[in-house]
Amino acid sequence: MSISSVSDQQDIKREKILEASYQRFLHYGYSKTTMNEIAGDLSMSKALLYYYFPDKSQLYVAVMRKLCQEFIKTLTARVAKSVDLLEAFKAQIDTHHEFMVTNYNFFDFFRLNEQNIPATIWEIIGEIHQSEIEQLSSMMLLEAGKGKIKPVEDAPGLVDLILDALHGVRVRSMSHKKTGFPLKEHLEEIYQKRLVLVDIFVKGLTV
Repeated sequence: MSISSVSDQQDIKREKILEASYQRFLHYGYSKTTMNEIAGDLSMSKALLYYYFPDKSQLYVAVMRKLCQEFIKTLTARVAKSVDLLEAFKAQIDTHHEFMVTNYNFFDFFRLNEQNIPATIWEIIGEIHQSEIEQLSSMMLLEAGKGKIKPVEDAPGLVDLILDALHGVRVRSMSHKKTGFPLKEHLEEIYQKRLVLVDIFVKGLTV
């Protein structure tokens, strides 16, 4: 067997591990998922699973990175189809909302470790945020060039500010609490408030 064939087989096995792990994390959450259960789902020895991923936290990060790539791919396609800046921002809000609703149980890791999120997770979140800034600022400059919105000196900085404001939207019952991770039943309310807020922002830029 060639080296490339061995590498291909390892890649396939790694992808199967990531998919099985994602399903476990999604249905049971990080805290109630064990490496033994994931190995069992794959009919794989625990030793082989640990060969690919030394511990559960590293496996979680790998799944998170895969989700990040899928998020960026979806967002890129939607922003590319947007006809104006408002639609592009709504594409970001829609994608983020769907991502949270679909993967809510997966993110119990964040609820449990809110004050101690590993640096690797923050790096992944940073990649998503940077992609959002790049795509939305490109659309903003395009719209400014067409004269549809006011001239913008620092498009990335302005997009970053708007995204910070959107991420800061909370429901009334959470406003006095220190936790930043919303309950699932609050996601729809947060989503609707973000749509209203971004509409106000973009109208303020419109010529």
